[in-house]
Amino acid sequence: MHARYGVPLGITAVGAAGLIYAAGIETRSFRLRRVTVPILPRGMRPLRVLQVSDIHMVCGQRKKRAWLQALAGLRPDFVVNTGDNLSDPDAVPEVLDALGPLMEYPGVYVFGSNDYYGPRLRNPARYLIEKAQGRHGLNGNAPAVGVVHNPWEGLRDAFDAAGWADLSNTRAGLKLDGYEIAFTGLDDPHIKRDRYEQVAGGPDPDADLSLAVVHAPYLRALDAFTADGYPLILAGHTHGGQLCIPFYGALVTNCDLDTDRVKGLSTHHRAGRTSYLHVSAGCGTSRYTPVRFACPPEATLLTLTPRD
Repeated sequence: MHARYGVPLGITAVGAAGLIYAAGIETRSFRLRRVTVPILPRGMRPLRVLQVSDIHMVCGQRKKRAWLQALAGLRPDFVVNTGDNLSDPDAVPEVLDALGPLMEYPGVYVFGSNDYYGPRLRNPARYLIEKAQGRHGLNGNAPAVGVVHNPWEGLRDAFDAAGWADLSNTRAGLKLDGYEIAFTGLDDPHIKRDRYEQVAGGPDPDADLSLAVVHAPYLRALDAFTADGYPLILAGHTHGGQLCIPFYGALVTNCDLDTDRVKGLSTHHRAGRTSYLHVSAGCGTSRYTPVRFACPPEATLLTLTPRD
């Protein structure tokens, strides 16, 4: 009897322990990623940029709110929010409470699909199937029907009132200590809201630094930004793979980006040019898949330094 039932019971116990860890511990093990990116003109002082992404707030997530509020203690020069703030249509006040201290700093933002639409229950295996078939988001998939529309306008109005610049298929700029920082952004490519032709033309020639911002790092957006000469692209969306295999990494990115660049700092090449790419693994999950494994939730403090 022991030989017959011992192994299955052991596998079940390990699986249960892994699920408890993924759902109950790692999703609340918030981390701060720190990276240095040498893209500033010589002689310019370093800039500290805080990127927050994929908060996916659900009502009642007090620890996440407190952690986000505490990030204001880093005193960044400016904040970049790369979208997917919501996973609950009633959570707009809690997102604004969490980001309230950060909204005291200059900032820019783009929205993701989960800001516009409520999440839907999906079989996680569909991400693997869609990857194998080359189908991502609405690129080859049927448009979503019967979806819940989130009250994203409340987020937009509050961000705008705080002075954060909306980068949805547009350009904006910040002045910091006499420096001109220019931004070019896209609305979410995952649901085909990106319109690069509206912002094409490359970095602002009068700015000291130009940055590109997009929620989902689809290759068409990365190719366009890189070919136009942006030194750094900031994105989110991937959740770092969310459920990763230790010592191997992510299985999916939920877009057409390769898994080697699913999170952190890397480079992108196009038309003989190279851009740095930073993809945030984000600090939340969909309310229907509230698990992370070997991929803790995060925000990133990027220190921009002069080029070598």
